[in-house]
Amino acid sequence: MLRYTVLRLLIFFGCLIFFWLVGLRNNEILLLAVSAVVSVALSYFLLRSQRNRFSEQIADRIERRQAARQRAAGTAGTDGTDEAAEDAELDAGLDADHRDR
Repeated sequence: MLRYTVLRLLIFFGCLIFFWLVGLRNNEILLLAVSAVVSVALSYFLLRSQRNRFSEQIADRIERRQAARQRAAGTAGTDGTDEAAEDAELDAGLDADHRDR
């Protein structure tokens, strides 16, 4: 993320210097506006691979967190499943006793 931000800033300041040298130095607001618009357009195309890698990292991190939550929920739920298993065994034993009679 830091690399992407630094590259975006470099593109912006490159545009700022370029348009200042071209002759927009008399109107600072226009210079900043044109530099911002052009740098956004350039960043969109030039930094696509950086943006895709960063979004993949975020998606992987989210998947790992979800998997960890599911594992934690699975281990927390084992107490309930133990009780359910014991109940099922008792019920099966009672059913067997009734069938024998």
